[in-house]
Amino acid sequence: MKNLKVNLGIAMLVIASLTAVSCKNNNEEGNVDRSGMDHENMSEGSEMMEGGEQTSENMSGSENQDSQTGIIVNDYMELKNALVADNSEGAAQAGESLVAAFENFNMSGYEAAERQELTEIIESAKEHADHISYSDMAHQREHFELMSIDMVDMLAITGSPERLYQQFCPMYNNKKGAIWLSTSEEIRNPYFGQNMLSCGEVQKEI
Repeated sequence: MKNLKVNLGIAMLVIASLTAVSCKNNNEEGNVDRSGMDHENMSEGSEMMEGGEQTSENMSGSENQDSQTGIIVNDYMELKNALVADNSEGAAQAGESLVAAFENFNMSGYEAAERQELTEIIESAKEHADHISYSDMAHQREHFELMSIDMVDMLAITGSPERLYQQFCPMYNNKKGAIWLSTSEEIRNPYFGQNMLSCGEVQKEI
């Protein structure tokens, strides 16, 4: 009887030991699997975050470029409208705004060749805007003609944040003609103002 109790006791100890080892192994395997999965998921999440940040930066840069160009286009339209209305003082104020907008234009988001070309265009346009800020109406219109060419060249690089129309007056500059930009297809001539308000035509969309 005593031997039977001893044998039962040994058997129970063996079973308990085997159960403990089995449980330990299972726990270790479970920990390894979860750790591997967590590391994998963290890596994928990190890559997705980095990709997301990059996309956000690209979008931010693009939006910033559009915003810069948009400010210049808006100031240009203020100038054009002032000339249409024969408002020399309003044209001078718009000229001052354009000088500041050109000076603040950040070219860091463009390629080296584009930056070089933009630098030349913007320097020229800024000079014309400066003259417009203090000149009489006749000289304001002369500088506006040259600035309009600069604007077309600039937008060819930066793109336009909105639809614009390149328009043409065949009578200005001793009938050599001159271009300007407008947000509307309707002709409102900035070179002759109220004297020849509808003189001109749409050449193309930008």
